[in-house]
Amino acid sequence: MNDERFFVEYLITQFFLKTCEQRPLFTESAVQAAIKCILRATEHPFDDDEADFIPLTTGSVAEFYIKLMLPHVSDIDVMFHWNTHLAIPPGRAPPTQLPAEFHNYVKVFEIIDSHFPGYVYLQFSSF
Repeated sequence: MNDERFFVEYLITQFFLKTCEQRPLFTESAVQAAIKCILRATEHPFDDDEADFIPLTTGSVAEFYIKLMLPHVSDIDVMFHWNTHLAIPPGRAPPTQLPAEFHNYVKVFEIIDSHFPGYVYLQFSSF
């Protein structure tokens, strides 16, 4: 029984090693995403000196080690959120401590599901 399991694990390992490549450290898409994050991070959204954008690289560039099929069409998803806003599931109490990147005071919003797949509404919370 152990020999069969070892053989199956060996085949799966060999398959992944032969068919999957590690992503190079720097691709054009990764550099473009980093530049967009840097540009967004240097902006100040409000009059408050401590309020900032927190950029994130998301989507396939961040999650998968892929090479784009078409060299002139990029798939870079850069999202950001303000360090003065916090979204929580409905009915939950906000956390008592926030990561250091957040502002001292935050506005809390509840996440409300919408009838559009992948979209939600943010409703100002009464906390």
